[in-house]
Amino acid sequence: MGRFVRWAAATAATALLAAGCSGGSSGNEGDDPSGSTGSTTRDAKALPAALTSQRLDWERCKATAGNSPPGRDWQCATLKVPLDWSKPEGETIGLALIRAKARGDDRIGSLLFNFGGPGLTGVGTMPAYAATASLLREHYDLVSWDPRGVGASEGVRCRGDKEIQAAEAVDATPDTPAEERAYLRDAADFARGCEKDAGRLLAHVSTTDTARDMDLMRQVLGDSEMHYFGISYGTQLGGVYAHLFPEKVGRLVLDAVVDPSADMVGHRENQARGFQRALDNYLKSTGQDPAEGTRRIADLLDRIDADPLDTFSGRKLTQVLAFTGIVLPLYSKDSWPSLTSALQTAEQGDGSELLALADDYNERDASGHYGLLPHSQRVISCLDDKQRPTLAEAKRLLPEFERVSPVFGPFLGWDSAGWCHDWPVSGQSETPEVSASGAAPVLVVGNTGDPATPYEGARRMADELGKGVGVELTWKGQGHTAYGNGSDCVDSTVNAYLLKGTVPKDGKVCA
Repeated sequence: MGRFVRWAAATAATALLAAGCSGGSSGNEGDDPSGSTGSTTRDAKALPAALTSQRLDWERCKATAGNSPPGRDWQCATLKVPLDWSKPEGETIGLALIRAKARGDDRIGSLLFNFGGPGLTGVGTMPAYAATASLLREHYDLVSWDPRGVGASEGVRCRGDKEIQAAEAVDATPDTPAEERAYLRDAADFARGCEKDAGRLLAHVSTTDTARDMDLMRQVLGDSEMHYFGISYGTQLGGVYAHLFPEKVGRLVLDAVVDPSADMVGHRENQARGFQRALDNYLKSTGQDPAEGTRRIADLLDRIDADPLDTFSGRKLTQVLAFTGIVLPLYSKDSWPSLTSALQTAEQGDGSELLALADDYNERDASGHYGLLPHSQRVISCLDDKQRPTLAEAKRLLPEFERVSPVFGPFLGWDSAGWCHDWPVSGQSETPEVSASGAAPVLVVGNTGDPATPYEGARRMADELGKGVGVELTWKGQGHTAYGNGSDCVDSTVNAYLLKGTVPKDGKVCA
């Protein structure tokens, strides 16, 4: 997704860790996870035994960046995968894995989780999500990993903390030619930093690469089928996996679904619409007229653009930081009161609360250190996305973006030009290929109040997976994701599918 709004998974311990949009590959590969994008089973190379026969050395997990060691139930290991899947005998990289073994005797297999991003650490997030998935652990090993380019798996850092903080002063909705040049200059600088840090890895972090990693992971874990729970961007990854390996699909759940029919610009427009819908719902909950409340917030952002607000920390609340602080609480209805308080204090000239929300979103700690998520998110999505709108093209899009949302539209419209500007590697496709004819039924879960992955994407994913494959479940709720978000109907339906193989009727609605 975009530079400021990312597809995110909420967990008990991580308020909202994020997800972004990317296009996937359009290859047609079969059951062998080797071969380059666009190859077929006939020309795919057999994987060397050094990969398929490797034994994972599971050990007690150590602390990772920003996370304490998880409890004794958790084990960690490293899986070797090819740097370049077109050369499976060549150089390898290590992927960090984490698991908690099934508690019950009637184990079904491994259940892989991807929590979104792209770029969210599975090693750091899985233990926090375990309470939500506690029933599933009775019959599955809960497994997650840091995908290539993420966290402990060759994580990429494109710029230092001081440079990140300095970039927060760059106007993300430029008003003058000078601000436009500064905006693009900052984007190009970020791209150069990614290239310098990632090196050759930069061309091998696509969603297709990670889907191939998943199938090797399946083999090494000893599973004949892939059982998978993908959240947010993880739904796109799951769809690409199903396309590449339809005969290996076991029980796949896709929750908070990315629209596979939308290109990069389309995703930004979808998100502008989704976040505006969430903002309207929030404003209604406080007794405000949505149109008037939206206009007041847009006016506040314009004032902050001209004159950033003071904060208790001494840092200034810029327009982009204020925007980010507004985005975060819309991911969860439980966070709406914090948005009310932050907006009220900002209207009074104090930007401290919005800044604190923005820092949470940007993974900035009290010492001024920023997390890696925005870096890995960008290197993955810019390899996936072929579309590269110019500044002139983005400016032509702005009126429509602003019509969709006066608050979110301007940021996301400009972002279409800045996100992958001057990127050193070409993108792979306009949209991901997720057709999976012949696969077992895949459960696709959409939430009508989802801001980051609007619920329309669930139906489109179900349709593109194919007749008899995509099975849609809708929840009339609020916030990002549906499972574990307060609906007994959703939870029981997903649990029955994963634990018993019970496939609900396509189109089932949970009120």
